[in-house]
Amino acid sequence: MAAQVEIVDNGEIIDSLSPHTSGDYSSTILLREENHEYDVVKNCFLSGMGHHAAETTVVSVRKTSAQRITAKAKLAASNVFAEAMKRKNGGDANVRYGWYSGSKEEIERIVSYGFSSSEVEKDDRSHGVGVHFLHHTCSLAAAVLGEADEEGIQHLLLCRLILGKPERIISGSKQSYPSSSGYDCGVDNLENPRKYVIWSCNMNSYILPSHVVSFKSPTLRGLIRGGGGLGRARSPCVSFPILMSILSKSLDRPRMNVILTTYVDFRKGKVRREQLIRKMREVVGDELLLDIIKNHRNSD
Repeated sequence: MAAQVEIVDNGEIIDSLSPHTSGDYSSTILLREENHEYDVVKNCFLSGMGHHAAETTVVSVRKTSAQRITAKAKLAASNVFAEAMKRKNGGDANVRYGWYSGSKEEIERIVSYGFSSSEVEKDDRSHGVGVHFLHHTCSLAAAVLGEADEEGIQHLLLCRLILGKPERIISGSKQSYPSSSGYDCGVDNLENPRKYVIWSCNMNSYILPSHVVSFKSPTLRGLIRGGGGLGRARSPCVSFPILMSILSKSLDRPRMNVILTTYVDFRKGKVRREQLIRKMREVVGDELLLDIIKNHRNSD
């Protein structure tokens, strides 16, 4: 019987993972559109895209296959770790789902072989050194970090995460392990977490790739990565000076001062471009930032 995925009242995705019985031995299995699991994952993705959902097309949803011997072993190990976490934390393993953004090649490699130091090194490390995931309702924030393939398709990886007992990791922290044996992962906010951090020592014990969502979203393509502003070099983009001018008309003075201070440090070479972008996203928010860029591009 194939693994079933459900949305329960608290909004979290819960599944009963079991080995697939289909004859497909590849790393992933394409879900048909009439499949209930396809609908659940697609709706989870689109519901987190905000008003950009209307201009986003889901090309495919694939689930990871547990037919290969190594995949079966990973699934069995994940269930063992979840059970151990339950016993450690009074019966609650705190299993949640989170989005991981990467290139097509990177996601294929992760699904086939698991996470590695490459994923730890590439993360922005805004809340500790580990593998960073975004809450399953934050697909927009994950999508803007994405990298389109040669066909203009982006890919997000949905993973099952064994969180256990989380601890709050402040922005800019260099923490790379739990602060004590009483904690199991990191989050940006204990009451309303948006970002999950799985420490590298646990990344292939507490993370299990679940589904790959491939999509096209013209309004998002190239707005964040690459290029001299917030877009790819081959796409229309907004330069930082123009963006500063636009933001100064949209933000209150305290928030604008935070961004300007970081921008000045960027101009002096004290912070990297990625750090400036991260600060803008933290202060402005992804929705407003994307709207500002989109409106500027449409007015050109």
